[in-house]
Amino acid sequence: MSKFRKLGVKMLGLAVILFVGLGQVQAQEYNLVNKESSLKVYGTSSLHDWHIDAENQSGKINFSSTEAGTIDQLSLNIVTESLKSGKSGMDKNTYKALNSSKHKSITFKLTKVNTVTDKGSGVFEVKAQGDLTIAGTTNNVPMNFKVTINGSKITLDGEKTFKMTDFKVDPPTAMFGTITTGDEVTVKYSTIFK
Repeated sequence: MSKFRKLGVKMLGLAVILFVGLGQVQAQEYNLVNKESSLKVYGTSSLHDWHIDAENQSGKINFSSTEAGTIDQLSLNIVTESLKSGKSGMDKNTYKALNSSKHKSITFKLTKVNTVTDKGSGVFEVKAQGDLTIAGTTNNVPMNFKVTINGSKITLDGEKTFKMTDFKVDPPTAMFGTITTGDEVTVKYSTIFK
């Protein structure tokens, strides 16, 4: 084998290694950190306003480019019975309304990114669509959020308001129907991926 051919083979090998290496750097997957993430559901009732915290959530986010804030995949999973209000009676009514014995999780899966706006310093405003599944009913919903990329830490911040009846969930009641819950709820989240 000539020197030039050996050099060519070595260069080709180096090019393949660089290409594969760069591909791995560009396509990056991050996992949700449950202990550092926060998701709260806010609602109203005929008695008082209320909120519930999600204590057990998981998920992944994939970027084709963190520099451009380009998200390839995003999936979130919340264990239904990890929704806690601090009041056992309210929690039981919530699990009943969500049919938690049959539907163990609430999920969100990104289906489309409409726009990504670079705000500078690793901050991006994202307008997207995704399949939100609650109590076995899936709706494709618009989801707008802020992505902050800080080294190996990704933060998603946002909120989403929707009606429980859009997911065929009857708003929970208590005290033989004398206390009723408003149909509209707002989810506020700060989700950490590493």
